Amino acid sequence: MKKFITERFALNGLITILSLFILFHLLVILNVIPFGVVWGGTMKDRSQMLTFETVSIIINIFMLAVAVIKAGYLKTSIKQVTIRVILWIMLAFFVFNTLGNLLSGNQFEKIVFAPVTLILSIFSLRVAIIKNKTN
Repeated sequence: MKKFITERFALNGLITILSLFILFHLLVILNVIPFGVVWGGTMKDRSQMLTFETVSIIINIFMLAVAVIKAGYLKTSIKQVTIRVILWIMLAFFVFNTLGNLLSGNQFEKIVFAPVTLILSIFSLRVAIIKNKTN
């Protein structure tokens, strides 16, 4: 019987979506996308937006690196158990992020980001439950 979501599909999905998130946050910093559509529209000025977006990009790069390592695209000496723990933390992060997006007063976050972070939750769960095949 075929699995619903393969580990490879979930890993590639994580890598793709996290890469797109990094691009999205860069576009917010560059004012291509208005910063009113992120962080529930609560940011007051450009300085606050730069701080939040920079932290978001750093977090997304870290999570992207974890997915790339787990996929075997980047060889490191990081233990597999460490990667799995981080994947479980990512799962929790995405679940809470999904809830935050659903509770946001910003319709864009509810309609666009809630489903995307839910998908990231599912992908993180799928990859986290795999004991040790890649890496």
